[in-house]
Amino acid sequence: MVRLVLFDIDGTLIRTGGAGMKAFERTFATEFKIPQATDRVSFAGRTDPSLVRECFQTHRIKPTPGNFRRFFDAYVFWLDHLLAQLKGGTCAGIREFMEGLRRLPEPPLVGLLTGNIRLGAEIKLRHFGLWDCFQMGAFGDDHEDRNELAVLAQQRGDQLLRRHLAGPEIVVIGDTPRDIQCGHRIQSKVLAVGTGGYSCAELQAHQPTWAAESLAGVNAAEICR
Repeated sequence: MVRLVLFDIDGTLIRTGGAGMKAFERTFATEFKIPQATDRVSFAGRTDPSLVRECFQTHRIKPTPGNFRRFFDAYVFWLDHLLAQLKGGTCAGIREFMEGLRRLPEPPLVGLLTGNIRLGAEIKLRHFGLWDCFQMGAFGDDHEDRNELAVLAQQRGDQLLRRHLAGPEIVVIGDTPRDIQCGHRIQSKVLAVGTGGYSCAELQAHQPTWAAESLAGVNAAEICR
């Protein structure tokens, strides 16, 4: 039986209308005087700090703790500002799936496995009324390596449930090949959804346990057996 379900955020739970990417651009433009700093940068499945580090290296900015703080202090301001201006929404089926998890006879622990920094994740999910659905998480400011975040999320689940969770007792839900890799890292089950930038067929090539066009119609009870 599944005891822990871990969700990615962008493209899995919500679409922000590009608020995250635009907040990166605005921050580099306003704080570091670099326009279009994120051109040619792939955001899918990445951690926020790894994206910042890549941009720092490209534009010859020293990756000091002070510069990271300077970036993220401004980033969360722009993120909150842009979310209010851009059209976004929850991905298909997410609220129904979450309700299905809550209605199970033994509901699993529900958490986040995301490359967003924690405050960024909270700003995004509060905007769409989803933040309080989650009991724990592993975030981009915990580790730059997304696969190590999967290990950390498993450990935090162990601590909260006061037992060691075997891989098959965990489901990772995400919309990119990197989310599937996270699941493989901890030998969990993986539900890949085609609500982000990858099609269901593209995701299936990376061998998730299941792949679906969206969470609409996915039965939580079947996933959590």
